[in-house]
Amino acid sequence: MLARNGAMRITENCKLLILGAGSAALLVVACPAASLANSKCVESLWPSAKSAGVTRATFDRAFQGFAIDPEVIEAAKYQPEYVRPIGEYIDRAVSDKRVEIGKQKLAEHQALLGALESRYGVDRHVVVAIWGVESNFGVQPGEKNVIRSLGSLICSNTKAKFARSQLNSALKILQGGDISFESMNGSWAGAMGHTQFIPTTYSAYAVDHDGDGKRDIWGNVPDALASTASYLRVSKWRAGETWGYEVRLPKGFNPKKVSEKTLRPVGAWQKLGIVRVNGDPFPRLTDQASLFAPEGTRGPAFLLLNNFRSLLRYNQANSYAVAVGHLSDRIRGGSRFVQPWPTDENRLSLEQRTELQQLLIARGLLEGDPDGVIGPATLEAVRGYQRAKSLPVDGFPSQTILKLLRSEAPPAMVPEGTSSIPEAGSSLPEAAN
Repeated sequence: MLARNGAMRITENCKLLILGAGSAALLVVACPAASLANSKCVESLWPSAKSAGVTRATFDRAFQGFAIDPEVIEAAKYQPEYVRPIGEYIDRAVSDKRVEIGKQKLAEHQALLGALESRYGVDRHVVVAIWGVESNFGVQPGEKNVIRSLGSLICSNTKAKFARSQLNSALKILQGGDISFESMNGSWAGAMGHTQFIPTTYSAYAVDHDGDGKRDIWGNVPDALASTASYLRVSKWRAGETWGYEVRLPKGFNPKKVSEKTLRPVGAWQKLGIVRVNGDPFPRLTDQASLFAPEGTRGPAFLLLNNFRSLLRYNQANSYAVAVGHLSDRIRGGSRFVQPWPTDENRLSLEQRTELQQLLIARGLLEGDPDGVIGPATLEAVRGYQRAKSLPVDGFPSQTILKLLRSEAPPAMVPEGTSSIPEAGSSLPEAAN
């Protein structure tokens, strides 16, 4: 079966229900025992919603036919910015294709981005980079109904504390009329629209840029990008400054002995022998910076500034903020990092990821053009291969999986000089918790 986004696994002895009609129809799974548990869980949410000002009509509309979405629970256990090696995550987020499209979007929305830069003081390249990383410029904004995703997390007790903090805001957004229930879609965690605002962030910082009376971050690019700029401004973004610098560490310097939370003036780091990799001077020696070298001396190292910490307000993962900063630099015309990310048994280079996709396509597990970008379809294809081979199923595209695929491929598909047989002693990846 081809890997596709949104594939649903149906439990035996459960009934399929279709709610609504036409393109807005919602497919849910109804199991007698589960339905009773779901009903009790949903009803337990009403007192808090009522106290927040949600009407019973809105609440009932939002939870009509509710059933836990198993894909939401699965996704909650696999957050790429936390579980993927940072080099792989950044390579995926800052692919050449995404850089090219980012430059096109920069030109296409030049007037809008200029107006936002003047009003909010936020670099247009950063706004476009967030758009790219969050939803691939609106192509992948998420297809999950936000209310059902949050309800699934709560009623399965998976990241329930977070979901509870978002649910009432989501219900009030629905009640306010900015978006219909059918169109209120987003990620498994309830992040919504072109630039993936969670409900509480939307309620506090989304803006109606075009003045049509709605803060539409789902279908209105000006509203979405303006909301992003608005949020970064209140997150203490500093106009005219960058997010950080790739740096070269002096010989013998051990970055593991320095806490990533340690803030020192750039000048103090410079006195330790840390310099920019391109040889340029630091613009401001008084900026407070932290040192981030996730691979020690084996990979890129960075001095991270105030604007990096503003990006962390959007997503608390360092890998995410580095990806956004790097993509913004690449869209501006900058080059790749000078120091490459290391590769080992658990990490594939861009060329190896492309080869992996070619082999999965040849087996009928994946469709499309191989580009080395490990997205949901590729991850599901890897899971499908792991299931077929009775391997632990975690979807992780490791060197071991690539070698197994090579061992089964026609010789013409295996690059010269590569091993098609797993090396002795190589271990299979453990299943995800």
